[in-house]
Amino acid sequence: MNIQAKKAALEVWVNGEAHAADPVPGQRLSDLLREGLGQRDVKIGCDAGDCGACTVLLDGAPVCACLTPAHQAAGRKVETVQGLHASDPIAARLMQSFLDHGASQCGICTPGMMVSAVALLRDVPEPSEVQVMDALGGVLCRCTGYRKIIDAVRNVPAVAVEATGQVGEAIQHLDGTDKISAQVEYGDDVAPPGCLELLVIRSPFPRASFALGNLDGYAHSLGLSAVLTAADVQGKNSFGVIPGFEDQPVFAEAETRYSGDAVAALVGPRDVLRSIDPADVPIAWTELPAAQDIEAAQRSCAGQLHKGRDNNVMCGGFVKCGDAEAALAKAYVTVEGRFQSGFVEHGYIEPEAGFAEVVNGRVEVHACTQAPVMDLEGLERVLGMDRSKIRIVPTAVGGGFGSKLDMSVQPYLAMAALKTGQPVRICYTRTESMRASTKRHPSDITLRIGADKDGKICGFDFSGAFDTGAYASWGPTVANRVPVHASGPYQIADYTAQSKGVHTNNPPSGAFRGFGVPQSAIAQESLFDELADKLGQDALEFRIANVLENGTPTVCGQVFGQGVGIKACFEALRPAWTKERAAAEAFNAQNSTRKRGVGVAGGWYGCGNTSLPNPSTIKSGIREDGTVVLHQGAMDIGQGANTVIAQVFATALGVDVGQVQRIGADTDVTPDAGKTSASRQTFVSGNAARLSGAALRAAILERMNVAEDAQLEIGDGTIRAKDAAGEHVLELNALDADAEGYVLHASETYDPPTKPLDENGQGHPYAQFGYATQMAVVEVDTALGTVKPIKFVAAHDVGQAINPMLVEGQVHGGIAQGLGMALMEEYIPGRTENLHDYLIPTIGDIPPIETIIIEEPDAHGPYGAKGLGEHVLVPTAPALLNAIKHATGVRIQKVPAIPSAVYAAIKGKPAQ
Repeated sequence: MNIQAKKAALEVWVNGEAHAADPVPGQRLSDLLREGLGQRDVKIGCDAGDCGACTVLLDGAPVCACLTPAHQAAGRKVETVQGLHASDPIAARLMQSFLDHGASQCGICTPGMMVSAVALLRDVPEPSEVQVMDALGGVLCRCTGYRKIIDAVRNVPAVAVEATGQVGEAIQHLDGTDKISAQVEYGDDVAPPGCLELLVIRSPFPRASFALGNLDGYAHSLGLSAVLTAADVQGKNSFGVIPGFEDQPVFAEAETRYSGDAVAALVGPRDVLRSIDPADVPIAWTELPAAQDIEAAQRSCAGQLHKGRDNNVMCGGFVKCGDAEAALAKAYVTVEGRFQSGFVEHGYIEPEAGFAEVVNGRVEVHACTQAPVMDLEGLERVLGMDRSKIRIVPTAVGGGFGSKLDMSVQPYLAMAALKTGQPVRICYTRTESMRASTKRHPSDITLRIGADKDGKICGFDFSGAFDTGAYASWGPTVANRVPVHASGPYQIADYTAQSKGVHTNNPPSGAFRGFGVPQSAIAQESLFDELADKLGQDALEFRIANVLENGTPTVCGQVFGQGVGIKACFEALRPAWTKERAAAEAFNAQNSTRKRGVGVAGGWYGCGNTSLPNPSTIKSGIREDGTVVLHQGAMDIGQGANTVIAQVFATALGVDVGQVQRIGADTDVTPDAGKTSASRQTFVSGNAARLSGAALRAAILERMNVAEDAQLEIGDGTIRAKDAAGEHVLELNALDADAEGYVLHASETYDPPTKPLDENGQGHPYAQFGYATQMAVVEVDTALGTVKPIKFVAAHDVGQAINPMLVEGQVHGGIAQGLGMALMEEYIPGRTENLHDYLIPTIGDIPPIETIIIEEPDAHGPYGAKGLGEHVLVPTAPALLNAIKHATGVRIQKVPAIPSAVYAAIKGKPAQ
């Protein structure tokens, strides 16, 4: 749509100001606003009208700017979120409501949501829930689960409170105002105007050999600045996230392993690159036989993807305690089944993007990432440069969920900037993002479980194969984590679990909120319902009778003397369970086609790395003027790390959180707080922040010689301390400042205590687990196979809710993603590589969610806190599948449970 043609000048009014513009015929309004007029608050998530992030008001009506020709704005009034924020009283009230409800997490969809909501509220000041859903139905959100957005637009009573921000207080997101007003800058917002761009050329086939033609001549003929290939990699042409598994090339050299493998990149002006058809680039392709499922990849005739990985098996995991076979042989009842899941796309609304430049001989990369120090280490390997010559400056992240742990645009940007000596930017298209990025591992699981007459589990035999795709990514973590978690949070004395990751010619499978645990939970929790049915027991009470408690060993032989909150979580569901099961029975008696069901499931998740070092370091200081500074390198991808870690630090130091100035992640100025993954930031970086705050406080108390419980007031160049002896004053200008300007400072590290697993998987894999239970109510139309979720009740043990509003936000967002996995999300390589064919939940798909916060303090957590982000998604899909079984009597063993599959199961036919 951006083809060069004769220009026609026009006048467009943007946020009350007239602008002269010269769009080419067919240019999108979104492109004109962002690139021509500097309105970077207009976000582009798909360029196809599917996500709604680019929504603006055109003469007061909401439109997708990416579907609106720029010429249609001639002489008309365009309003964006920044303009509304500056001048519209409805937008001002709505912004406050968004803050008070935690209705913005990563923030990338918020401009579209805000603009659409303002249009609604101008016409309908007090809308109903249905009206809000209708008005905002075209804007996708992957973080919030939508319910808080609905509440914010309807202005129901606020969740956030006015407080000092101590641990336990539900304050607003500290970065919320900037996100809601679209002041934060994401990966595609930071490049200088007019800089060079990158186009990556990728394999069109799942497996192919290729020969590069005269790329330099081709580039010269188009006026491009540079071409990059494997020959330009100065270090090692491989990257990865697990030591020993760095197997993904920056550019393939002779053969590609999946449709999306990069073979070259073109660098040049934006308008030229956007006119290039990749099929015209001089590369000769020869398609080769590809193995695109687990079974095919392990056949002797399959192509070997990586040396030393026989039968394409990457690696495996194993946990054993007792004698599962003997226990199953003696069990009173047994159940078994095969459960399968497919690829799931992360679906973040912000595609991978960033820019790089060379500054004083150092390459600086600005990009969306979950792991800045891992990016630094990866670029050190690829570029063959000392890390002192590399700087990673993360932008805001518009959703990640695990996939932005892996490097994506970073090596291409760095190489291009170094080769050209000029700033270079890139932003993946939606299709490119979905082709090239990692996915949730498809799984093929077989499981047998037994129970005795009293309903106690006896015998558990689990085997799981996971499609890790063309490259390892986080596959080794999944293979090792799954056997530890496949038992669920239950007492099982006789247990065997084994897993393996298998390479295929599919996109790499990586980290996605749960690292394989949601897949194993589907099998385990589904069969628990089958066991309860065989025993004639209530499904909830069966679980309560078998859960882990303080002092009972896990399947790894680990015993927690405290902090095991799973029983309390299940018990919290009892009132709703009793009520909703009775209501479903009454509903079903009155309806012949529509049937309601109620399902329950539990889950657990170990916070942090499995039996590996996992440190975070947090630095803090006080300047001569009394400014308190927190160097916080933990990436906030919407989950609230910026707020939670600051609350923990402020509590430990003894000041209001509003006094704390935060310096965000930057490998030049913030220590390594570790990657944002595995629900570790609240636990690990939170502990480092607590230690840093406590150390800074101790330094103050020692210098002032005041009591441990002294109240501190820091500011205006002084520290005032009040204790039983009176008030004490420290003049900060009397102290010497260090090189960073701090007169007092502290840097502390926390690494969770774990122990390696032995050959049978026995040991201490995690210092803490978090626990989750969920009850789902669904309505199934048995004539159509459609499944409509009606309600969720979710009880989660978080140890200590550092910020209860943020806890609710994580619960809602995790349930929404689990619902998508269970009912609709089906990534098929080469077919569903856009947000039209690949379905993620919309605002109309998420029912009311009742959140119950359980606080069973953990001895290792900061103020008792546990991680949460990953845990939420674990029980959602099995709870929904169990609800479908309760409603229809049929067990769905492959997700997603799309209508055709549910209908076929009800009719007893094979699914097509």
